[in-house]
Amino acid sequence: MLQSYVNGLLVLLGLIMAIGAQNAFLVSQALRREHHFWVASICAFFDVLLVAAGVYGLAHVLTSSPLLLVIARWGGILFLSTYALLALRRAFSKQVLEAVVDRPTQSLGAVTVTTLAVTLLNPHVYLDTVLLIGSLGAQQDSPGAYVLGSATGSILWFFGLAVGAAQLAPWLARPMTWRVIDFLVALMMIVVALQLLLNG
Repeated sequence: MLQSYVNGLLVLLGLIMAIGAQNAFLVSQALRREHHFWVASICAFFDVLLVAAGVYGLAHVLTSSPLLLVIARWGGILFLSTYALLALRRAFSKQVLEAVVDRPTQSLGAVTVTTLAVTLLNPHVYLDTVLLIGSLGAQQDSPGAYVLGSATGSILWFFGLAVGAAQLAPWLARPMTWRVIDFLVALMMIVVALQLLLNG
């Protein structure tokens, strides 16, 4: 159960830390102190919802077919290994999280619509949360603990950004920071891939 929880936490954090529209939008809102906790709440809510849907939906399908379970296991190992390599490649590139702080104030409704767009209109969210995280969670000894671990990672990350963005802005602007983050992401992905390989 604990291993499933840790796997869910590590996989979610590894995927969510990458620079993307969702993270950039949340940071920009937090820097302006403009509905940033609301944005974090929406992001975390849909993360948890999609992970749970993926885990429990795919769990039923996979457990009914040993062949699909094997395919999902090796597909997960391949994806995680590839993702780790891509993170290592990013670690050697220069990247900066740019957050625009001088845009005019937006209403809560406009911020909500934008948050839903960057969350739900990105195809990677479905590939990552529903298919990848879901298929890995369906193979865990305790899928519920895996979902809880993923939910913990999502809440920690999004609310951590909402609370700390202003203080972390100079730090996040340094390419070296994202190199370190990408090294950690690669390590997390490799650990989970090895766990799948050895315990499958």
